Amino acid sequence: MPQTQRLFDLFHPEHYDIYLDINRATKTFTGKSTVKGTALGDTVKLNQKYLTINEVKVNNRTAAFNYSDKTEDLTISDVPAGEVVIEVAFTGKLTDTMMGIYPSYYQINGEKKQLIGTQFETTFARQAFPCLDEPAAKATFSLAIKYDEQPGETIIANQPEEKCVAGVHYFQETVRMSTYLVAFAFGDMQKKLTSTKSGVEIGVFATKAHKAEELDFALDIAKRAIEFFEEYYETPYPLAHSYQLALPDFSAGAMENWGLVTYRESCLLLDPQNSSIPTKQLVAAVVCHELAHQWFGDLVTMAWWDDLWLNESFANMMEYVAVDALEPEFKIWESFQTSDIPAALQRDATDGVQSVHVMVNDPAEIDAIFDSAIVYAKGARLLVMVRALLGDEKLRAGLKAYFAEHRYANAKGQDLWNALSAVSGFNVGEIMNSWLEQPGYPLVNANVVNGNLYLSQRQFFIGEHEDKQRLWQIPLSCNYQTVPELMRDEMINLGDYRKLKQANGNRPFILNFGNNSHFIVQYDQTLMDDILDNLDELDTVTHLQILQDMSLLAKCGELSYAQLIPLVVKLSGSTSQLVQAKLLNVIGILKSFFTPESAEEKDLQALLAKLYLPQTERLGLIARANESNDDTLVRPYVWSIVYYAEDQKCLAAMHELYLKHAAQPYNLPADMRYLILRNEIKNYNQSQLFAELFDVYVKHADPAYKDDLRLALTVSRQNEQLDEILQALKNGEIIKPQDVRSWYYSLLANPLAEERTWKWLRTEWKWLEKTLGGDMEFNGFIQVTAHVFNSEKRLQEFKEFFQPLINTKGLDREIIMDTKVIAGKVEMITTQKTAVVAAVQAALAE
Repeated sequence: MPQTQRLFDLFHPEHYDIYLDINRATKTFTGKSTVKGTALGDTVKLNQKYLTINEVKVNNRTAAFNYSDKTEDLTISDVPAGEVVIEVAFTGKLTDTMMGIYPSYYQINGEKKQLIGTQFETTFARQAFPCLDEPAAKATFSLAIKYDEQPGETIIANQPEEKCVAGVHYFQETVRMSTYLVAFAFGDMQKKLTSTKSGVEIGVFATKAHKAEELDFALDIAKRAIEFFEEYYETPYPLAHSYQLALPDFSAGAMENWGLVTYRESCLLLDPQNSSIPTKQLVAAVVCHELAHQWFGDLVTMAWWDDLWLNESFANMMEYVAVDALEPEFKIWESFQTSDIPAALQRDATDGVQSVHVMVNDPAEIDAIFDSAIVYAKGARLLVMVRALLGDEKLRAGLKAYFAEHRYANAKGQDLWNALSAVSGFNVGEIMNSWLEQPGYPLVNANVVNGNLYLSQRQFFIGEHEDKQRLWQIPLSCNYQTVPELMRDEMINLGDYRKLKQANGNRPFILNFGNNSHFIVQYDQTLMDDILDNLDELDTVTHLQILQDMSLLAKCGELSYAQLIPLVVKLSGSTSQLVQAKLLNVIGILKSFFTPESAEEKDLQALLAKLYLPQTERLGLIARANESNDDTLVRPYVWSIVYYAEDQKCLAAMHELYLKHAAQPYNLPADMRYLILRNEIKNYNQSQLFAELFDVYVKHADPAYKDDLRLALTVSRQNEQLDEILQALKNGEIIKPQDVRSWYYSLLANPLAEERTWKWLRTEWKWLEKTLGGDMEFNGFIQVTAHVFNSEKRLQEFKEFFQPLINTKGLDREIIMDTKVIAGKVEMITTQKTAVVAAVQAALAE
């Protein structure tokens, strides 16, 4: 890929004075950006996009300039080399794209209000003020902001406010940082404040549409997270405050702006009286993720976007490290096993997937590399591998040295490996390069041949692929002593299997013990029989791992999904949420082999009811006093399975619980609420109920409840109700643009709505591009479509619609990969369906 010119090669900024005058009524702003820095030649280029440039001065003299939205820059000629001061007067517009400076909309008692916020990552600071909008171009910033201020309104930014003169709010100068981390917000906000032991002011801000106590949980987590990271990194938090702001309209989950972190409301606010454990885990994890960034990403920033993983992979791992320390009862590493790991393994098995480290230049391509399954989940798993290899003490020592050397500056991946290698004695870079620089992961085959145990590695693929003979340095993490720590070669001979087994207490041979390394294992029949014969004595992570690896091997055709059914039967009585979460995933894939409402599907439903009714009787519908977290988490899993199985006694019990709360469905137990509401809409639906719940969705502020209502309303069996939802997707006052993809996905997953929802996407694609096209998660519409589709008919329709769009920057890789994803599922179902149906019938007959 040819490298485009970096503007940092022409000019090094040192300090910005930014003045903005923002008018919400006209959705416009005027401003002046004054930047002091060093010109390296006679031409300086700054980034700008969608701004009108009115005047440019260099060293207080009017200068010639030209600018273009196509190239997103402002060119200033005849600039004297050396230190210069450049002043740019400009005007711009507030956007409704959730990028740049934009309004978030909300209601209080029917009154429409708005909160102004910012989103500058990846390359959107240039929509707010002319600047050198590249991560290496670190500078200090002094913000001065005027707006059409109303009594009682609040304005906040990265740094504390210094003074307010004639309606202009002046903020303290920032530390050196990248443009994409600049942030401010203003409007009618409530707040809660506290301080850390080291004196950092912690704040949570939100609109007044929320109850004050919804801010409490995040405030407590944020305070303790800053304290934890200061101790863990042995590096002080360098700013006066750390503010967390919930924005009613927000594209991603959260954004790590230094000192003013912004969040989607569902990722920051929760009702302490009625929130599920997963909701608390989510808020805790997102807050810890963003606050981990305050060091890893903000204090030390990647030099260019190709090292995005440096920011995101590390923050993703550290969110788990921090939550585990702050809330050990959450068992948050189990969530890593059931969310990040399967996402990474599934995505990374498709040929064409990006590597963790990938070179990019074009802004559209930059946004496209924010692949959550790779840069976040896989990257985090690779760092978990490093942590396991080095140990926590050496990891912390290496990080301390890394921060000390690169603080307020930029770094590349090799800089981190050098710091870790220096304290550990491992050549970390050599080990990790095979994982970062090449896509995919290995399948390790373990086979006993002529009495000797052999291990071999090759790349694992699901679907059509080209094998490029890639090899990895694999941390084997074996439960047998004497097995090497790393596998570097294509094949190794571990020696006499019988002797190895005897020397290790006759335990079954297990690779990747703990499931921390990014590979899967295929054991031969001898080894697998040994594992299955001792299944009851193995830990729950190993149970999950066997299901995980067998499921992936079945998807690629190495096994048949029919071989998983005896394992589903055997493990269905498990009380572990780890195991039940994976079983729920496996059962979801088994459903794809059966035509809805066919006689064959009735057999699957009957088998699942037979297996899971004892679990529903054990757990009941409502949490019991002092029950374990596992029971609380498993309850919605098992009830969702009997809901699918359409066990009439269970459906009636859920209906009865709903009737007790019909006047206030919000008060249903939060962990079961979505399922109770789904049952009501699907099986007891009347037009009045649907209308009431849809109206509640529009008016209610609690984001977790709104998600529950979405999951319920989209399972309707009534065509007019499904059409009403589809019509609302373009009405931002009913369904916010940030939520359109979630509604689309939920509707598409309803077999009775699939056809009309798919038609809606194809009809409204241009509207989607205009409304959400610049969003870094826009390609998610393609991804979720592929997640649902599994028939030859849909594969052909998918190709017909998306192939003509394949040259659209930021979408090309997604279209190619998801075409393979659907084709792989079609092949799996075609070749394995007969065996799967027979295995279900055999299990039911037992």
